[in-house]
This record gives sequence, structure tokens and C-alpha cells, in this order.
Amino acid sequence: MPVAETHRSLKSPPSAADIESFRAIMQAHNRKLYRIARSILRNNSDAEDVLQEAYVRAFTHLADFRGEAAVATWLSRIVINEALGRLRKGKRQKRLAEDMRQSHQAEIIAFPLQASTPEKTMAQRQILALVERLTDELPDTYRTVFVLRVIEGLSNEETAELLALRPQTVRTRLHRARHLLKEGLERQIGPVLLDAFPFAGKRCERLTEAVLARISRQPVEPDCK
Repeated sequence: MPVAETHRSLKSPPSAADIESFRAIMQAHNRKLYRIARSILRNNSDAEDVLQEAYVRAFTHLADFRGEAAVATWLSRIVINEALGRLRKGKRQKRLAEDMRQSHQAEIIAFPLQASTPEKTMAQRQILALVERLTDELPDTYRTVFVLRVIEGLSNEETAELLALRPQTVRTRLHRARHLLKEGLERQIGPVLLDAFPFAGKRCERLTEAVLARISRQPVEPDCK
């Protein structure tokens, strides 16, 4: 079912058709939205929490979706807002904890390697772990632009719109992010391609079912592959 057909705020439990529509939306967008959240938060668990909260917010406030942007863009904005909110909250909590401590003392691109042997599988995991770490180490101003442009394949204009930047700023930050990442890769393993930050299988299933349970308050059968 298209989102337009569920264009309302959910003041009562959703119908079976609504549930299937929500499931289809999540399965179509989980990977992209997870990567966006993680690019901001640099933490797997926090990214999953933000993604779940974003879906709940979206599905319980469907009246806010007016069809002026694509569903993916609308959901991306919600995820970005949720992630930035959590980031700000985390920084406040960190400052508070530091203050308390002181007073007591007076954070794509497809990889072509065929995982046909245990050795190749291990090598691929090590390379992807390296790429994820180097991406996490990019400065905040570059990291999210890199994820949106390179890993998700958004255009300059789409990225600029999502992040409230000028297209030229996006191009400049992307160029710098690529340069920094390339330097890091070349220092350790040379140029590589990657498929970093996967979000599928049991993790995808767990998040999808958690959101549906919160929305419908009834059990649903998992089918996320």
C-alpha cells in the first residue's frame, strides 16, 4: 500500500493493510536510513535506536507527510533530526558526567572480494572493519556528506537539501572526505572498494518487528530477509 493511502495520524491501532505498508516501507529504507543515523552517531546501537524512534514518529504522524518530497527524503529528514537530537543530548550528558566527576575530585560501494574461503572471508571482514573505522574518524562536517553522497549515492542537490547546505559546500566537503579516507586506506592497505555498515538479516528483522509491535501492539510474523 502506498504511503498516501495511510496519510493520517494513527489515533487507533493500524489495520492489517497499514502494517504491511509499514513493513514494506521499512524493508525498502532500513539500510539507507541506518547508514545516515550511524554517520552522525558513529555507534551501531544508538543508530538502531534512532532509526526505531524515527519510524515510530513517522508512522504515528503520517498527516505531516504532505507529498511535497519523496518518502525517502521525508524519512531521511526525520532520522537526521532524531540523530542530531540524540547527539546533542549525549553531549549534554557527557558534560554533566564530567562536571560531576570533577566535582567529586575537587564517536557504497560494493566490495568485489568473493568470500569463497575462510581466509577470504576474514580478509573481507578486516578490510570492511578498517573502512568503517576510517569513516568514523572523518571529521563530523565531512562524514555525513560522505555517507550520503558516496555510500548512498545521493546527488549534490539532494544531499544539500537534506543537510541544509549549499551544493558547493557539499562538493567541497565530499572532496575533502574522499582525500582523507584515501590517505588512510593507502597508508594501510591501498585503494579498496567497500560495502560498509550493513543492515540486514536478524538486525533488520529485529528493528522492523520492534517498530511494528510498537505501532500495532500486536504480534506480527517476521519476513525480513
